[in-house]
Amino acid sequence: VQLQASGGGLVQPGGSLELSCAASGRTLSRRDTVGWFRQVLGREREFVAAIRWSGISYANSVKGRFTISRDNAKNMVHLQMNSLELEDTAVYYCAADPTVLIQSRLQSPESYAYWGQGTQVTVSS
Repeated sequence: VQLQASGGGLVQPGGSLELSCAASGRTLSRRDTVGWFRQVLGREREFVAAIRWSGISYANSVKGRFTISRDNAKNMVHLQMNSLELEDTAVYYCAADPTVLIQSRLQSPESYAYWGQGTQVTVSS
């Protein structure tokens, strides 16, 4: 499966952005885990959110501000980001794995088989 992330941009603190991850090559099924990660230059890739049939998980740093959702008709996964903070600035990546990842593996980038290219999100006044 190929993944294409889009929707990044420049936004002021407190603003909103919606990122999209479009899958191609095959249809994402309920068995797929799809996640969002972010990375700042010089730092490790950080888990943001993931969705799978057994539920949704968020990093504590984004809980209550970000919402991950699936659009099965369009074979896409979205990440709605509200109340953006300076610390949210990063390159955001979507990733997928053809298994229902258990909680202990959900936040590890190594658990995901497929990755899209990143999209830059910059929060600045």
